[in-house]
Order: sequence, then C-alpha cells, then structure tokens
Amino acid sequence: MNILITVLLQSQVIESQGEPQTCLASLGNLNVCSPFVLPGTSNTTPSTECCAALQSLDHECICNTVRVAARLPSHCNRSPVSCACHH
Repeated sequence: MNILITVLLQSQVIESQGEPQTCLASLGNLNVCSPFVLPGTSNTTPSTECCAALQSLDHECICNTVRVAARLPSHCNRSPVSCACHH
C-alpha cells in the first residue's frame, strides 16, 4: 500500500491544481489508514487518527488522486480495473 500511495502522491503533485503541497502532505497522512484497508484485514473500523487524516483531505485532492489511480493501469499496459460491490 505504501508503494501505491507513493506513486499516487508523485502523480498528484503533477495533477493537482492549486495547492499541490497541501494535498501531498494530506495524502501522506493517510498511511495511518493502511491497517484498515488492506485485503484480509480483520480490523475494518478505522482509528481516530485515520478518520482525522481523511477529514483533512480536500475534496479536489481526493478526486484528483482517484483519477490518477484509475489511469495507472492503462499507463502500465494493463486492462482497466473494474470494481463492483458484491453483497
């Protein structure tokens, strides 16, 4: 997860409009959330620190980061990732 966040952070600096350093710092703070989002984790309730880090993110920072992440597979000659919730 840390490698993915690093790649996203580097891409985010390029993609961000406005305050890239603020977005970069805020995304870096999300590392405290990794124990709650890794596949196979039994602890799915985020910590107070994770929630605070998420709340500090600007909406545009989140959206730009998701856009960058969605484009990564095509840049690496992989098929697009399609995720769906299964209940």
